[in-house]
Amino acid sequence: MNSYKIAPSILSADYANFESELKKLEATGAEYAHIDIMDGHFVPNISFGAGVVASMRPHSKLAFDCHLMVSNPEHHIEEFARAGADIISIHAEATSHIHGALQKIRAAGVKASVVINPGTPVEAVKNVLNLVDQVLVMTVNPGFGGQAFLPETMDKVRELVVLREVNQLGFDIEVDGGIDNETIRVAKEAGANVFVAGSYVFKDDVAHQVHTLKEALHD
Repeated sequence: MNSYKIAPSILSADYANFESELKKLEATGAEYAHIDIMDGHFVPNISFGAGVVASMRPHSKLAFDCHLMVSNPEHHIEEFARAGADIISIHAEATSHIHGALQKIRAAGVKASVVINPGTPVEAVKNVLNLVDQVLVMTVNPGFGGQAFLPETMDKVRELVVLREVNQLGFDIEVDGGIDNETIRVAKEAGANVFVAGSYVFKDDVAHQVHTLKEALHD
């Protein structure tokens, strides 16, 4: 059984105080800091670049889970690896060379993760599952925080659980979008084990919010 991990998304944090926000997250016992990279092209919003990740790196021991919502992510892998990413997630929809791009992540010494949007079937990544450490199933359409969880995406999580077992693979299954202390239970039951939460974690006392997520997982 892959262990449960909470990955607060710093997209909802205070951008002027990343150092203190990361320290706050570390103190909660969260396992990852989920960092959403948006280019204004693959998704309409624009967030951070590799320079921001590099500036955060000395201030945190958390695993940096860098989610590249960018077109042609293969052009950016080395710079994010150098910046201190521990995991790099790239969208199957963002490149016509998903196999090669995942190989590139592994060659950079970083954990490789492939992402599928709500409208993308698991079939689209079936042939690269042997290359990944994680599959990220988007439970909202990417680009903005604060959206409502799409329960129908859980069918894909269940499908991935079966494929992992049949092919004797060990990848984590991450979910991202609309995760709170209720939907985390739904995602856990479907078979997910890494949970990205942004708005929910940062809307109130961070330590309390992460605690409620961990509590929901162990009910």
